[in-house]
Amino acid sequence: MKEKVISGIQQIGIGVPKMREAWKWYKQSFGVDIRMFEEAAVAEHMLPYTGGKPQKRHAALALNLQGGGGFEIWQYVERKPLSPSFEIQLGDLGIFAAKIKCRDAREAHAFLKSNHAEMLSGILRDPRGKEHFYVKDPYGNIFQLVTSITWFKNEKKPTGAAYGAVIGVADIERSFDFYSSILGYDQVMFDETTVFGEYASLPGGNSQFRRMLLRHSKPRLGAFSPVFGTSEIELVQVLDRQAQKIYSERYWGDLGFIHLCFDIRGMKPLREECKEKGFPFTVDVDHSFDMGEAAGSFAYTEDPDGTLIEFVETHKIPILKKFGWYLNLRKRKPEKALPRWLLKAIAFNKAKDI
Repeated sequence: MKEKVISGIQQIGIGVPKMREAWKWYKQSFGVDIRMFEEAAVAEHMLPYTGGKPQKRHAALALNLQGGGGFEIWQYVERKPLSPSFEIQLGDLGIFAAKIKCRDAREAHAFLKSNHAEMLSGILRDPRGKEHFYVKDPYGNIFQLVTSITWFKNEKKPTGAAYGAVIGVADIERSFDFYSSILGYDQVMFDETTVFGEYASLPGGNSQFRRMLLRHSKPRLGAFSPVFGTSEIELVQVLDRQAQKIYSERYWGDLGFIHLCFDIRGMKPLREECKEKGFPFTVDVDHSFDMGEAAGSFAYTEDPDGTLIEFVETHKIPILKKFGWYLNLRKRKPEKALPRWLLKAIAFNKAKDI
């Protein structure tokens, strides 16, 4: 391949203390009930981020077929995962919040409130006038529920899944160059500097910020693009205090949002592009790597502030596990989406029990 193809956000990684307990909450709250894989194994390729030693972990990739990326729910097995030594504040460097898509913010707010989620705000409006709100999971992770009009399937759930992220940055111009040139988020929906009333209920939200919301102007292509759909990245730079690095003195897989992952084809041209632009791969597994029921190759790079961005080139996924039906993607045209009926068949992998 001469050019990369980005299908969309495949998943956001979340480090938790108890994987099955957390998944039950995410399934009930955000509808991530498709078990794409679940595996207990050793993370042997992530040594730059795990203290130079392989670490045992238990992880699952869960999707919501209404649309959006999934959750990679991740737990250390032989090591107690660490929380930050400080309260994370808006503008600290890294993934502050995951964005979740919903059809109607008010309906989703009422649903999560009835589900005894910790509501951080009522219904808010961003500078575009778009309704949204913030909620916290039982482990202290913050999610922003954002209205969206793009959906893959109607399962009568109030939400889809991962729609993007709120990312703290030190230099918003430099970060824009990274997210626009490499990941295609080239459309600026707004770029404003002030003390935002919307942020008042968030930790550190009363500071002055420069805030930039990015979308991708070109539609995503590739096998899973109809499910992943559109997404957005919100860059936030705090201007009146010193930002701290969210994962300072901690490992990948420790508690919180550990990475943002993109499903891609064309790892070779992407590798060359990242190196040329000054963001070389820090982890590079260029062979097909077995992940339980799925397989693919993967790599990591860092944004200008060290936030981990993962790239996965999917080679195999389960369609009907009990009948041994797995789909090999290597011989398909990289930019071509899978038929909708085939993508909907992934629903046979719904996890009734976690």
